[in-house]
Amino acid sequence: MPGRSATTAPAAAASRDAAPSPSAAPAKGSVKVVSTLTEGLKSPWGLAALPDGDPLVSSRDEGTITRVDAETGKKTVIGSVPGVSPGGEGGLLGIALSPSYASDHQVYAYFTTASDNRIARMYYDEKKPAGQQLGAPDTVLRGIPKGHIHNGGRIAFGPDKMLYAGTGETGEKGLAQDKKSLAGKILRMTPDGEPAYGNPEANSVVYSVGHRDVEGLAWDSGKRLWASEFGQDTWDELNLIEPGKNYGWPDEEGKAHKPGFVDPVVQWRPDEASPSGIAYAEGSIWMAALRGERLWRIPLAGRESAAAPQAFLKGEYGRLRTVLSVGGDKVWLMTSNTDGRGTPKPGDDRILLLEVA
Repeated sequence: MPGRSATTAPAAAASRDAAPSPSAAPAKGSVKVVSTLTEGLKSPWGLAALPDGDPLVSSRDEGTITRVDAETGKKTVIGSVPGVSPGGEGGLLGIALSPSYASDHQVYAYFTTASDNRIARMYYDEKKPAGQQLGAPDTVLRGIPKGHIHNGGRIAFGPDKMLYAGTGETGEKGLAQDKKSLAGKILRMTPDGEPAYGNPEANSVVYSVGHRDVEGLAWDSGKRLWASEFGQDTWDELNLIEPGKNYGWPDEEGKAHKPGFVDPVVQWRPDEASPSGIAYAEGSIWMAALRGERLWRIPLAGRESAAAPQAFLKGEYGRLRTVLSVGGDKVWLMTSNTDGRGTPKPGDDRILLLEVA
């Protein structure tokens, strides 16, 4: 199996707008590429870790979920998700395992159909033949608006065992401020797709509004929710998410300091970021950048970034789609060069095992 081991020095940090007081600066971070877990993935998007350590990977364009052997890197397609209608930025996107996976073996997926984006769960039966191990989808939430662009797609179960989803505004900017629409939002629901207790409105799964395109969700050690968001032409964002708050799009982009809107904790120019997945490890948020082709480290302290963000692996692996914490200082990082916007190299796309600090 191909592998690589190297410690990479950080590239230049994000713009001055993102940097807090230097007096709070923690030690510099580091990233070591331990190995290449697997290669040859096609349009990979979602990533989830099974209890035995093997990752599951969704293919946006092929509509399949693949299991990767964490020891050998061998790939096995466990099944296809019926109803997936790929196109543009839509298709089979985020995946997540049920909080009760050990007993219910449910795999959740966010995907685009001919009419909408939806979230469904499927029973994963490892005893069946490869390619036939996913049961019929049980839709838990439908009616998320779809578009050629900005479909969101990241799903994750929080510390409260509720299911969260980041959605996009489909290119129709006004939907982000329309509380009756599920577009341009962060959603929070029970595993059955019902509005979760404690949501801003008891009969709604809408948790926060005013988002352009959310593709990253992660919780820190204090159980606070963070989300990455694509800006348009000026600022990409990392936001600290609180229930019922308005994050500004399309009225504002980046740090506007306007009443009624929550400013991002950190902002970047799109050519440095265009962020997709995020993960929390070793006191920092780690953010995968597509157009920026780098992995950002954002050290946290209280409600702020503790120091200016650091960039790693700049240009070394191309577009980066998903980063997932797998315990301690280990994270998986998945590339995205076969998505139609990258320049694939031999071996793309791949999953890398990193040590971060």
